[in-house]
Amino acid sequence: MGRNLFAKRGLKRHTVPEKKKSITSIPVKKNRRVEEKNARDPSPSSSGESSMETSNGVAPGEEVYREVSTYDNLLMALGSESLVNAYGKREYEEGKSDSEEEEADESESIIVSEEDISDAETDIESPRSQSIRKVQDHRTGGFSKENEEAETEDDQEASDTDQELELGAGGQSALKASVSLSSFYQHLGYKMSVGEVENLSKKKWKYDWEIPAGDMAKCKWMGTGEPFLKAEEQENSISTGYGLKQKLYKHWLDLYKTAGGDDFNSSKQRYFFSLWNSYRDVLHCKKKPFYLKGLEEDSSIMDSYIMHSLNHIFRTRDLVTKNDAKESKHQDGGKKEILTGDSFLDRGFTRPKVLILLPIKSIAFRVVKRLIQLTPTSYKVNVEHSDRFSDEFGPEDVEDDQAMSKMAQNGHNIGNSKSQKTSKPSDFQALFGGNDDDDFMVGIKFTRRSTKLYSDFYSSDMIVASPICLHRKIEISEVDKEKDVDYLSSIEVLIIDHADILAMQNWSFLTSVVEHLNRIPSKQHGTDIMRIRPWYLDGYAKYYRQTIILSYHLNPEMNALFNHHCVNYKGKVKLVCKYKGVLPKVLIQVPQIYCRFDAASVADADDARLDYFVKKVFPKIKDSIQGGIMLFISTYFEYVRIRNFLKSQGESFCLLGDYAKAADISRARVWFFEGKRKIMLCTERFHFYFRYKIRGIKNLIIYSLPERKRFYPEIVNMLEGSHEMTCTVLFSRFDLLRLERIVGTDHARKMIKSEKHVFTFC
Repeated sequence: MGRNLFAKRGLKRHTVPEKKKSITSIPVKKNRRVEEKNARDPSPSSSGESSMETSNGVAPGEEVYREVSTYDNLLMALGSESLVNAYGKREYEEGKSDSEEEEADESESIIVSEEDISDAETDIESPRSQSIRKVQDHRTGGFSKENEEAETEDDQEASDTDQELELGAGGQSALKASVSLSSFYQHLGYKMSVGEVENLSKKKWKYDWEIPAGDMAKCKWMGTGEPFLKAEEQENSISTGYGLKQKLYKHWLDLYKTAGGDDFNSSKQRYFFSLWNSYRDVLHCKKKPFYLKGLEEDSSIMDSYIMHSLNHIFRTRDLVTKNDAKESKHQDGGKKEILTGDSFLDRGFTRPKVLILLPIKSIAFRVVKRLIQLTPTSYKVNVEHSDRFSDEFGPEDVEDDQAMSKMAQNGHNIGNSKSQKTSKPSDFQALFGGNDDDDFMVGIKFTRRSTKLYSDFYSSDMIVASPICLHRKIEISEVDKEKDVDYLSSIEVLIIDHADILAMQNWSFLTSVVEHLNRIPSKQHGTDIMRIRPWYLDGYAKYYRQTIILSYHLNPEMNALFNHHCVNYKGKVKLVCKYKGVLPKVLIQVPQIYCRFDAASVADADDARLDYFVKKVFPKIKDSIQGGIMLFISTYFEYVRIRNFLKSQGESFCLLGDYAKAADISRARVWFFEGKRKIMLCTERFHFYFRYKIRGIKNLIIYSLPERKRFYPEIVNMLEGSHEMTCTVLFSRFDLLRLERIVGTDHARKMIKSEKHVFTFC
């Protein structure tokens, strides 16, 4: 390869501008009078005078709204007619001056319906909502109507959520009164107590139940709270559309039948949608990806989380539109006081509600193309910038992505002409045959008649990005307050797909992104503060965020992320599986000797591994005159430690590491094959991105087991053709997750608990 692929794999620290002396941020709210001023005058000068925030996100001395009665009393105290008139007048004047250049000749109508929103359509927009719309610029986080969405009355369509919108986001008494209420409103309308917040902050989870995982053999779901199928039983019926908006459900059902499906109720799509629709945090660690002949399963899961995302976005917009209509009618009735009540608290700090994190552009292309297909026709009369998206994200020579995936499923080579001539495995070509760029980010916005790609992040409903790109933006925002990432402050659904591939990039980038979600924003971004949900203002948004992690396998980093950064009050669901191992895929007769070393804790495991290698393994290498010794190492950290040790011993070795250049790779392979270098060091990440077959291996030492079980037989089979070949594997009890995928769950547990320390497989 003629270029250093790892320079863009998230393994290189991005340079950022020098840090400034201080970065200030505005407080969320001090009292209702300050809120009114901020809503009318979100100027930088006012935001720069804020005090420091405390650990819970509220500045000292601030009075945070917690109870509706307190809010009502405060409004009554301030609710004189002169105050309301002044508020409306100033709001209207400032809104006009802020937007007259952009929106002088354009406007958008909205749906109004008090009793039945599907029975009447009007073009009413109140002075207050008009002023709010105008005061928000192109980076607004609210749901204001922008000039490019101008529509006529004939373009408007009736909503199908009368009953749910009438109930709105009201108190828990309304929630308990209706068993048919959507899980969307149940989840976001719930009010957490201080005790619940304290319990969640302890991050101690007890999995109370387990159920079979459908048709996934030797797998089961475990979770907290009530079993999700039982809890969602009433909603997940055909009569209610399984919790979907009717328009989404009908469109999805039509696509399913068109594709040849005949029993949607028993389909994987419906099964997984019900799981996501429970609004719990989910860890699915055995999702067979499309590039490993798992196209049907991967596509079904992708469809389900896309529909869940669309359902969440459209229900959010319906609620906001309904409240805008009520507010407009209220104002036109001559009543100018500010409306109160929980039903009008319907938004967060900014507009984006769904964040999908993916590893490379070709996968993002696949997800977004399917997203457009699953969007009802009325919402995609016009798909803006679709050509640009195809040019930047799509494959070079394969126009039909579905055909590309089917080719991968059948084991055929795909991609450009170069990939078709290579001897790389079919899964490698299916994964990297398209656009393998891992630095991307695109906003997606839905209007009544169009879907807009590349929308401004603050006016987007959904963001599809790579952790590498977001991490870089976060680093820049920490030193340049003008380039903030406040669009991450109101994410309510986080989907991390192909987490196993993200682990091959830089997992710390992903952790950094998740840590920056749901923080109090540094600016107002045009949001109507009077309509922000209380739990946003209280700093509790992370307890309402749903996180879905999808991976081909599980590792400790994913477990840590799920346990420490996914704190949804609704609870957790995770998949637990048994494995049969991949030893039968080793095609050569070679004794595989597994040596267990002892380690007191996870923190001591790395030192214990190196110590065992130095005392037990290396002396045999040093005394041997035979070359062809390959050390396979899982992590870059371990690779550096072994490299430094071999240097200190004056050994002859060559390197195939994460940052190796093309010329160095070719030279190292030749030296090793010809015996000019006794030892070769190779990392798992290098093998993941290149998949070279290394010739000349006679003695294979697996210093640390690979994360990806498929790599184990690939590496061991490279011994083919050698004489007196050997294979040695080092492991400890903290390698159980990797070990069970390779030797099988039953064997792995015995090897961990046995009094013996050496085990042999032939």
